Amino acid sequence: MGNLIAIDMDLSPAFLDAVQRVWERGDAVTPLDRRLPAPAMAGLLRALGPARVLDADGEHPSGVRSLPVEEGDALVMATSGSTGAPKGVVLTHEALQASAVATSRRLGVDPHSDTWLACLPVAHIGGFSVLVRSMVTGTGLVMHERFEAARVEAAGADGATLVALVGTALGRVDASVFRKVLLGGAAPPEELPENVVSTYGMTETGSGVVYDGQPLDGVEVAIGDGSLGAAGEILLRGPMLMRAYRDGTDPRLEGGWFPTGDAGSIEGSLGRGGLLQVRGRMAEVIVTGGEKVWPGGVESLLVRHPSIAEAAVAGRADPEWGERVVAFVVPAAGHQPPTLDEVRDLVKSELSPWAAPRELVIMESLPRTAGGKLLRRALET
Repeated sequence: MGNLIAIDMDLSPAFLDAVQRVWERGDAVTPLDRRLPAPAMAGLLRALGPARVLDADGEHPSGVRSLPVEEGDALVMATSGSTGAPKGVVLTHEALQASAVATSRRLGVDPHSDTWLACLPVAHIGGFSVLVRSMVTGTGLVMHERFEAARVEAAGADGATLVALVGTALGRVDASVFRKVLLGGAAPPEELPENVVSTYGMTETGSGVVYDGQPLDGVEVAIGDGSLGAAGEILLRGPMLMRAYRDGTDPRLEGGWFPTGDAGSIEGSLGRGGLLQVRGRMAEVIVTGGEKVWPGGVESLLVRHPSIAEAAVAGRADPEWGERVVAFVVPAAGHQPPTLDEVRDLVKSELSPWAAPRELVIMESLPRTAGGKLLRRALET
């Protein structure tokens, strides 16, 4: 058994060297999110149990009860912790390699002509997996310690051909300067540039495993029917999936299927033009007056309104309806906020009448994780 080493460094060549040194000696790494305040960082260390912390000054005892890693373990990645205490996801070297190879094959990556730009936080799987793809395939790599729109565009103009972004970042850059852009972290906009690939996956799947509705090579997708997972739940299986959580629990079901907690459907036959349709988190469905409302569909419609830059939908307790649909919108620059009647009329024009929001909240920004995922639970209270 080896040790888990927490790396407390910004993204840089030194960070990459530290990861490689730790792996060469048989230990696993967990990258720390340096933006966390001290209490949150302390809780993260307790949850993940690293033996030591590696920073610019060397390695130091972590000060927490350490837990060993198994042979072959490469990475312990913390989940966002948006619904409670952080949880560590254990990924093996084999899983990371399978993810990098499948992604590179789907994107047609040529190590001789392509270059990855890493600009997302490496404490999240979407950012760290860019480094792994470069290492596994020998593809060139440019590293930015943080996302800055002007620098990202400059890197693309200077030869970087591949980049992974979240939706908020995509909206701030000219995507055309890259050959391919991987988009993850949240539900994608309805209209995307042709070179942008919408991905579906999570930390437990070692990054995105479904690209533009089609699974990567080696990935299987099924929809639960109640015998495995909940009815309508997206189930995934493949070599890039997690080994276990840090506490030793394995969420996979019989046959190795991972229950995602997301609801979805398969339109047609996958591999023959069919697509996976992701409806949203099963726990986020709003039941109002006995009718089900999926937030994602309402949100996609709301952002088409010219005066709405961003939108989120959540349910709040209601004495009459059980839950009422609430729309949270960020007005577009230079526009007056929409009225509740405008929002309701827009939704009712294309969706069921019970999906129309009964409350409108105007916000300066929506609560999101560092990876760009909407913190919907923060809106439900």
